[in-house]
Amino acid sequence: MTGTEKPQSSPPNVLRYDAAALDSFCRAVFLAAGADQATADAATRAMMHGSSLGVDSHGVRLLMHYVTVMTQGRVNPRPNLRFVTEFGAVATLDADDAHGALGAYRAQEKAVELAGTFGIGAVAVRNNSHFGPAGAYALAAAEAGCIGMAFCNSDSFMRLHDGAERFHGTNPIAVGVPVEGERPWLFDMATSAVPYNRVQLYRSLGRTLPAGVASDENGVDTTDPEKAEMLAPLGGEIGFKGAGLAGMVEILSAVLTGMKLSFDILPMPGPDMSTPRGMGAFVMAIRPEAFLTKAEFQGGMARYLERLRGSRTLPGKTVMAPGDREWAEADHRRQQGIPIDPTTVEAFAQLGQRYGLQVPSPKG
Repeated sequence: MTGTEKPQSSPPNVLRYDAAALDSFCRAVFLAAGADQATADAATRAMMHGSSLGVDSHGVRLLMHYVTVMTQGRVNPRPNLRFVTEFGAVATLDADDAHGALGAYRAQEKAVELAGTFGIGAVAVRNNSHFGPAGAYALAAAEAGCIGMAFCNSDSFMRLHDGAERFHGTNPIAVGVPVEGERPWLFDMATSAVPYNRVQLYRSLGRTLPAGVASDENGVDTTDPEKAEMLAPLGGEIGFKGAGLAGMVEILSAVLTGMKLSFDILPMPGPDMSTPRGMGAFVMAIRPEAFLTKAEFQGGMARYLERLRGSRTLPGKTVMAPGDREWAEADHRRQQGIPIDPTTVEAFAQLGQRYGLQVPSPKG
Protein backbone atom coordinates (compact mmCIF):
# COMPACT_ATOMS: atom_id res chain seq x y z
CA MET A 1 0.00 0.00 0.00
CA THR A 2 1.72 2.98 -1.08
CA GLY A 3 1.12 6.56 -1.84
CA THR A 4 2.22 8.16 -5.03
CA GLU A 5 4.21 11.12 -6.25
CA LYS A 6 4.88 12.80 -9.58
CA PRO A 7 4.19 10.78 -12.73
CA GLN A 8 7.08 8.63 -13.81
CA SER A 9 8.84 9.29 -17.10
CA SER A 10 9.36 6.25 -19.30
CA PRO A 11 12.24 5.22 -21.59
CA PRO A 12 11.85 6.33 -25.23
CA ASN A 13 11.56 2.73 -26.53
CA VAL A 14 8.84 1.63 -24.13
CA LEU A 15 5.74 0.02 -25.63
CA ARG A 16 2.47 1.94 -25.32
CA TYR A 17 -1.02 0.47 -25.13
CA ASP A 18 -4.55 1.77 -25.55
CA ALA A 19 -6.22 2.37 -22.17
CA ALA A 20 -9.52 0.76 -23.15
CA ALA A 21 -7.73 -2.39 -24.32
CA LEU A 22 -5.77 -2.62 -21.07
CA ASP A 23 -8.93 -2.08 -19.04
CA SER A 24 -10.78 -4.87 -20.86
CA PHE A 25 -7.84 -7.26 -20.59
CA CYS A 26 -7.41 -6.73 -16.84
CA ARG A 27 -11.11 -7.28 -16.15
CA ALA A 28 -11.11 -10.43 -18.27
CA VAL A 29 -8.06 -11.79 -16.45
CA PHE A 30 -9.62 -11.22 -13.03
CA LEU A 31 -12.84 -12.92 -14.04
CA ALA A 32 -10.96 -15.84 -15.58
CA ALA A 33 -8.95 -16.15 -12.35
CA GLY A 34 -12.19 -16.59 -10.37
CA ALA A 35 -12.94 -13.08 -9.14
CA ASP A 36 -16.51 -11.82 -9.01
CA GLN A 37 -17.56 -8.86 -11.15
CA ALA A 38 -17.35 -6.33 -8.31
CA THR A 39 -13.77 -7.36 -7.53
CA ALA A 40 -12.72 -7.31 -11.18
CA ASP A 41 -14.25 -3.88 -11.65
CA ALA A 42 -12.74 -2.33 -8.51
CA ALA A 43 -9.26 -3.79 -8.95
CA THR A 44 -9.12 -2.73 -12.60
CA ARG A 45 -10.49 0.73 -11.84
CA ALA A 46 -7.77 1.32 -9.24
CA MET A 47 -4.96 0.02 -11.45
CA MET A 48 -6.14 2.09 -14.40
CA HIS A 49 -6.17 5.16 -12.16
CA GLY A 50 -2.47 4.62 -11.55
CA SER A 51 -1.57 3.80 -15.16
CA SER A 52 -3.66 6.63 -16.60
CA LEU A 53 -2.31 9.35 -14.30
CA GLY A 54 1.30 8.29 -14.70
CA VAL A 55 1.72 6.48 -11.40
CA ASP A 56 2.96 3.30 -13.05
CA SER A 57 4.17 1.72 -9.82
CA HIS A 58 0.49 1.42 -8.83
CA GLY A 59 -0.91 0.61 -12.25
CA VAL A 60 -1.45 -2.48 -14.36
CA ARG A 61 2.01 -3.80 -13.49
CA LEU A 62 0.28 -5.15 -10.35
CA LEU A 63 -2.02 -7.46 -12.35
CA MET A 64 0.13 -10.59 -12.00
CA HIS A 65 0.59 -9.99 -8.28
CA TYR A 66 -3.13 -9.56 -7.73
CA VAL A 67 -3.95 -12.73 -9.67
CA THR A 68 -1.37 -14.60 -7.62
CA VAL A 69 -2.79 -13.54 -4.26
CA MET A 70 -6.37 -14.24 -5.39
CA THR A 71 -5.60 -17.74 -6.66
CA GLN A 72 -3.35 -18.72 -3.77
CA GLY A 73 -5.64 -17.65 -0.92
CA ARG A 74 -4.31 -14.37 0.44
CA VAL A 75 -7.17 -12.36 -1.11
CA ASN A 76 -10.79 -13.48 -1.25
CA PRO A 77 -11.88 -13.20 -4.92
CA ARG A 78 -15.60 -13.39 -3.99
CA PRO A 79 -15.93 -11.61 -0.65
CA ASN A 80 -19.02 -10.81 1.40
CA LEU A 81 -18.46 -7.19 2.44
CA ARG A 82 -20.65 -5.96 5.29
CA PHE A 83 -20.91 -2.97 7.58
CA VAL A 84 -20.54 -4.28 11.11
CA THR A 85 -21.10 -1.00 12.96
CA GLU A 86 -22.82 2.28 12.18
CA PHE A 87 -23.14 5.24 14.52
CA GLY A 88 -24.19 8.63 13.18
CA ALA A 89 -21.62 9.78 10.65
CA VAL A 90 -19.26 6.84 11.14
CA ALA A 91 -19.26 3.20 10.11
CA THR A 92 -16.98 0.17 10.07
CA LEU A 93 -16.70 -2.11 7.04
CA ASP A 94 -15.54 -5.71 7.29
CA ALA A 95 -14.11 -6.37 3.81
CA ASP A 96 -13.85 -10.17 4.25
CA ASP A 97 -10.25 -10.20 2.95
CA ALA A 98 -11.36 -8.60 -0.31
CA HIS A 99 -9.09 -7.01 -2.85
CA GLY A 100 -8.15 -3.72 -1.21
CA ALA A 101 -9.65 -1.60 -3.98
CA LEU A 102 -13.07 -3.15 -3.50
CA GLY A 103 -12.98 -2.51 0.24
CA ALA A 104 -11.76 1.07 -0.22
CA TYR A 105 -14.23 2.01 -2.95
CA ARG A 106 -17.13 0.49 -0.99
CA ALA A 107 -16.06 2.36 2.15
CA GLN A 108 -15.74 5.66 0.31
CA GLU A 109 -19.18 5.23 -1.23
CA LYS A 110 -20.55 4.82 2.30
CA ALA A 111 -18.60 7.86 3.53
CA VAL A 112 -20.09 9.98 0.75
CA GLU A 113 -23.57 8.69 1.64
CA LEU A 114 -23.02 9.60 5.30
CA ALA A 115 -21.70 13.03 4.35
CA GLY A 116 -24.92 13.63 2.44
CA THR A 117 -26.82 13.20 5.71
CA PHE A 118 -24.41 14.52 8.33
CA GLY A 119 -22.05 16.76 6.35
CA ILE A 120 -19.19 14.39 7.08
CA GLY A 121 -18.69 10.65 6.85
CA ALA A 122 -15.87 8.44 8.10
CA VAL A 123 -15.46 4.72 7.50
CA ALA A 124 -12.92 2.37 9.02
CA VAL A 125 -12.11 -0.74 6.98
CA ARG A 126 -11.19 -4.09 8.54
CA ASN A 127 -9.82 -7.24 6.90
CA ASN A 128 -8.78 -5.52 3.71
CA SER A 129 -5.69 -5.99 1.54
CA HIS A 130 -3.35 -3.97 -0.67
CA PHE A 131 -5.43 -1.19 -2.23
CA GLY A 132 -2.92 0.39 -4.62
CA PRO A 133 -3.17 4.14 -5.33
CA ALA A 134 -4.73 5.95 -2.38
CA GLY A 135 -5.63 8.85 -4.65
CA ALA A 136 -8.16 6.69 -6.46
CA TYR A 137 -10.44 6.67 -3.41
CA ALA A 138 -9.99 10.34 -2.56
CA LEU A 139 -10.84 11.07 -6.21
CA ALA A 140 -14.00 8.96 -6.01
CA ALA A 141 -15.31 11.21 -3.24
CA ALA A 142 -14.29 14.39 -5.08
CA GLU A 143 -16.13 13.23 -8.17
CA ALA A 144 -19.21 12.83 -5.96
CA GLY A 145 -18.91 16.46 -4.80
CA CYS A 146 -17.11 15.84 -1.50
CA ILE A 147 -13.66 16.49 -0.14
CA GLY A 148 -12.31 12.95 0.05
CA MET A 149 -9.50 11.48 2.13
CA ALA A 150 -7.95 8.02 2.16
CA PHE A 151 -5.30 6.43 4.39
CA CYS A 152 -3.81 2.96 4.70
CA ASN A 153 -0.84 1.40 6.45
CA SER A 154 1.15 -1.45 4.94
CA ASP A 155 3.87 -3.94 5.77
CA SER A 156 7.07 -2.48 7.20
CA PHE A 157 9.41 -1.15 4.59
CA MET A 158 10.31 2.33 5.83
CA ARG A 159 12.84 3.06 8.53
CA LEU A 160 12.29 5.72 11.15
CA HIS A 161 14.24 8.99 11.09
CA ASP A 162 17.78 8.00 12.06
CA GLY A 163 16.56 4.39 12.28
CA ALA A 164 18.29 1.36 10.78
CA GLU A 165 15.44 -1.16 10.52
CA ARG A 166 12.06 -1.38 8.85
CA PHE A 167 9.23 0.02 10.97
CA HIS A 168 6.32 1.77 9.22
CA GLY A 169 4.85 0.92 5.87
CA THR A 170 4.86 3.56 3.15
CA ASN A 171 1.52 4.65 4.68
CA PRO A 172 -0.06 6.96 2.06
CA ILE A 173 -2.16 10.08 2.53
CA ALA A 174 -4.53 11.17 -0.25
CA VAL A 175 -6.95 14.09 -0.53
CA GLY A 176 -9.27 15.01 -3.39
CA VAL A 177 -11.28 18.23 -3.70
CA PRO A 178 -13.98 19.03 -6.28
CA VAL A 179 -13.28 22.09 -8.43
CA GLU A 180 -16.07 23.51 -10.57
CA GLY A 181 -15.27 23.58 -14.27
CA GLU A 182 -12.10 21.50 -14.02
CA ARG A 183 -10.80 18.22 -12.71
CA PRO A 184 -10.33 17.78 -8.95
CA TRP A 185 -7.45 19.05 -6.87
CA LEU A 186 -5.74 15.76 -6.13
CA PHE A 187 -2.96 15.16 -3.63
CA ASP A 188 -1.54 11.67 -3.14
CA MET A 189 1.70 11.00 -1.30
CA ALA A 190 3.60 8.24 0.39
CA THR A 191 5.01 9.15 3.77
CA SER A 192 8.20 7.43 2.63
CA ALA A 193 10.56 9.27 0.30
CA VAL A 194 9.28 7.06 -2.57
CA PRO A 195 6.78 4.16 -2.70
CA TYR A 196 8.12 0.60 -2.43
CA ASN A 197 6.62 -0.23 -5.81
CA ARG A 198 8.90 2.47 -7.26
CA VAL A 199 11.88 0.35 -6.22
CA GLN A 200 10.35 -2.67 -7.95
CA LEU A 201 9.65 -0.64 -11.09
CA TYR A 202 13.22 0.69 -11.19
CA ARG A 203 14.53 -2.86 -10.84
CA SER A 204 12.44 -3.85 -13.86
CA LEU A 205 13.68 -0.88 -15.88
CA GLY A 206 17.30 -1.16 -14.73
CA ARG A 207 17.28 2.42 -13.48
CA THR A 208 19.18 4.04 -10.61
CA LEU A 209 17.21 5.35 -7.64
CA PRO A 210 17.46 9.00 -6.58
CA ALA A 211 19.83 9.68 -3.70
CA GLY A 212 18.46 9.66 -0.17
CA VAL A 213 15.30 7.64 -0.78
CA ALA A 214 16.37 4.07 0.05
CA SER A 215 18.76 2.25 2.36
CA ASP A 216 20.58 -1.07 2.40
CA GLU A 217 20.17 -3.73 5.09
CA ASN A 218 22.21 -1.62 7.51
CA GLY A 219 20.18 1.56 7.01
CA VAL A 220 22.88 3.16 4.83
CA ASP A 221 21.70 5.12 1.79
CA THR A 222 21.91 3.37 -1.59
CA THR A 223 20.87 4.25 -5.14
CA ASP A 224 21.00 0.63 -6.32
CA PRO A 225 17.42 -0.76 -6.40
CA GLU A 226 18.84 -4.30 -6.07
CA LYS A 227 20.39 -3.36 -2.71
CA ALA A 228 17.42 -1.36 -1.40
CA GLU A 229 16.18 -3.15 1.73
CA MET A 230 14.19 -0.28 3.21
CA LEU A 231 12.92 3.19 2.33
CA ALA A 232 13.77 6.47 3.98
CA PRO A 233 10.97 8.58 5.50
CA LEU A 234 9.84 11.65 3.59
CA GLY A 235 11.90 14.72 4.38
CA GLY A 236 15.55 13.76 4.04
CA GLU A 237 17.43 15.55 6.82
CA ILE A 238 14.10 16.38 8.46
CA GLY A 239 12.68 12.89 8.01
CA PHE A 240 11.06 12.98 11.44
CA LYS A 241 8.18 14.74 9.67
CA GLY A 242 7.61 11.86 7.28
CA ALA A 243 7.95 9.38 10.13
CA GLY A 244 5.39 11.31 12.17
CA LEU A 245 2.91 11.44 9.28
CA ALA A 246 3.37 7.69 8.80
CA GLY A 247 2.52 7.25 12.47
CA MET A 248 -0.70 9.23 12.03
CA VAL A 249 -1.71 6.94 9.16
CA GLU A 250 -0.78 3.92 11.28
CA ILE A 251 -3.15 5.04 14.04
CA LEU A 252 -6.07 5.72 11.70
CA SER A 253 -5.60 2.59 9.59
CA ALA A 254 -4.49 -0.01 12.12
CA VAL A 255 -5.08 1.09 15.71
CA LEU A 256 -8.51 2.60 15.06
CA THR A 257 -9.63 -0.37 12.97
CA GLY A 258 -8.23 -3.07 15.22
CA MET A 259 -6.07 -4.39 12.39
CA LYS A 260 -2.38 -5.26 12.21
CA LEU A 261 0.38 -2.72 12.72
CA SER A 262 2.86 -2.41 9.87
CA PHE A 263 5.52 -4.59 11.52
CA ASP A 264 2.94 -7.39 11.99
CA ILE A 265 1.67 -7.45 8.39
CA LEU A 266 2.97 -10.17 6.08
CA PRO A 267 5.28 -8.74 3.39
CA MET A 268 3.56 -7.88 0.12
CA PRO A 269 6.03 -9.86 -2.07
CA GLY A 270 5.59 -13.07 -0.08
CA PRO A 271 6.71 -15.81 0.17
CA ASP A 272 3.41 -16.56 1.95
CA MET A 273 0.68 -15.78 -0.58
CA SER A 274 -2.00 -17.94 1.06
CA THR A 275 -2.57 -16.19 4.40
CA PRO A 276 -4.78 -13.06 4.52
CA ARG A 277 -2.84 -10.03 5.70
CA GLY A 278 -5.46 -8.48 8.01
CA MET A 279 -4.97 -4.93 6.81
CA GLY A 280 -6.98 -1.84 7.70
CA ALA A 281 -7.78 1.43 5.96
CA PHE A 282 -9.61 4.65 6.74
CA VAL A 283 -11.56 6.99 4.44
CA MET A 284 -13.46 10.23 4.92
CA ALA A 285 -15.81 12.43 2.93
CA ILE A 286 -16.77 16.04 3.73
CA ARG A 287 -19.71 17.79 2.07
CA PRO A 288 -18.60 21.43 1.58
CA GLU A 289 -22.21 22.66 1.51
CA ALA A 290 -22.53 21.62 5.17
CA PHE A 291 -20.25 24.55 6.04
CA LEU A 292 -21.00 27.22 3.43
CA THR A 293 -22.81 27.59 0.13
CA LYS A 294 -21.50 25.75 -2.89
CA ALA A 295 -20.90 29.08 -4.63
CA GLU A 296 -18.80 30.34 -1.72
CA PHE A 297 -16.75 27.16 -1.57
CA GLN A 298 -16.12 27.01 -5.30
CA GLY A 299 -15.37 30.72 -5.38
CA GLY A 300 -12.73 30.21 -2.71
CA MET A 301 -11.21 27.26 -4.56
CA ALA A 302 -11.15 29.22 -7.82
CA ARG A 303 -9.38 32.19 -6.21
CA TYR A 304 -6.92 29.92 -4.43
CA LEU A 305 -5.99 28.02 -7.57
CA GLU A 306 -5.79 31.16 -9.71
CA ARG A 307 -3.32 32.76 -7.29
CA LEU A 308 -1.37 29.52 -6.87
CA ARG A 309 -0.89 28.89 -10.57
CA GLY A 310 -0.15 32.56 -11.22
CA SER A 311 2.40 32.98 -8.44
CA ARG A 312 5.94 34.07 -9.23
CA THR A 313 8.32 31.24 -10.05
CA LEU A 314 12.02 30.55 -10.25
CA PRO A 315 13.54 30.99 -13.73
CA GLY A 316 12.44 28.19 -16.05
CA LYS A 317 10.12 26.66 -13.45
CA THR A 318 6.34 26.20 -13.30
CA VAL A 319 4.13 26.17 -10.24
CA MET A 320 1.44 23.50 -10.26
CA ALA A 321 -1.45 22.63 -8.00
CA PRO A 322 -1.66 19.04 -6.74
CA GLY A 323 -3.07 16.96 -9.59
CA ASP A 324 -2.07 19.34 -12.43
CA ARG A 325 0.87 17.20 -13.46
CA GLU A 326 -1.15 13.99 -13.22
CA TRP A 327 -4.07 15.33 -15.25
CA ALA A 328 -1.68 16.58 -17.93
CA GLU A 329 -0.07 13.15 -18.06
CA ALA A 330 -3.52 11.54 -18.31
CA ASP A 331 -4.30 13.72 -21.33
CA HIS A 332 -0.99 12.78 -22.92
CA ARG A 333 -1.51 9.07 -22.33
CA ARG A 334 -5.04 9.24 -23.67
CA GLN A 335 -3.52 10.31 -26.97
CA GLN A 336 -0.22 8.42 -27.01
CA GLY A 337 -1.12 5.31 -25.05
CA ILE A 338 -0.05 3.96 -21.66
CA PRO A 339 3.62 2.90 -21.38
CA ILE A 340 4.19 -0.62 -20.08
CA ASP A 341 7.53 -1.88 -18.75
CA PRO A 342 9.08 -5.07 -20.18
CA THR A 343 8.42 -7.20 -17.09
CA THR A 344 4.72 -6.36 -17.23
CA VAL A 345 4.56 -7.07 -20.97
CA GLU A 346 5.90 -10.55 -20.24
CA ALA A 347 3.41 -10.98 -17.37
CA PHE A 348 0.55 -10.10 -19.73
CA ALA A 349 1.75 -12.77 -22.15
CA GLN A 350 1.84 -15.38 -19.39
CA LEU A 351 -1.64 -14.46 -18.14
CA GLY A 352 -3.07 -14.46 -21.65
CA GLN A 353 -1.69 -17.92 -22.28
CA ARG A 354 -2.82 -19.23 -18.89
CA TYR A 355 -6.43 -18.10 -19.34
CA GLY A 356 -6.76 -18.30 -23.12
CA LEU A 357 -7.19 -14.54 -23.52
CA GLN A 358 -6.09 -12.24 -26.32
CA VAL A 359 -3.32 -9.99 -25.05
CA PRO A 360 -3.58 -6.33 -26.15
CA SER A 361 -1.23 -5.27 -28.91
CA PRO A 362 0.89 -2.13 -28.51
CA LYS A 363 -0.16 0.97 -30.37
CA GLY A 364 1.51 1.46 -33.74
